[in-house]
Amino acid sequence: MAKEKEQEKKIIVDEDWKQEAQKEKEILAEQEEAEKKDKQQEQQPRGPLPEGNFAALISMLATQSLFAMGLLQVKGQEGRKPDLELAKYNIDMLQVLEDKTKGNLSKEEEAVLSNTLNELRMGYVQVTG
Repeated sequence: MAKEKEQEKKIIVDEDWKQEAQKEKEILAEQEEAEKKDKQQEQQPRGPLPEGNFAALISMLATQSLFAMGLLQVKGQEGRKPDLELAKYNIDMLQVLEDKTKGNLSKEEEAVLSNTLNELRMGYVQVTG
């Protein structure tokens, strides 16, 4: 009889352990599901990307230059120290683009590139002077 009681206790302990393990599994699964939902909410879908064209390329390089000079800030972030070397690099890239495409651009594209370069150079002089 003592052996039967011992076996019963062992079985009860084993069953309790299994129930606890199952509860822990369910809790972990719920936590993982909650984390997945949080990640999905953080990754809000973006709208469609604009058409890739010459003006977009100019705009991208100009934006990087403005950001490096500290003339363009990200909303909600502290101001950063200007990285003049990076700003000059992006301005130089636009200059190379102007040199290599000379005679192959429409009047509008030439005007956009020339005006952008002039504005960036003026901003660079302001920041450095």
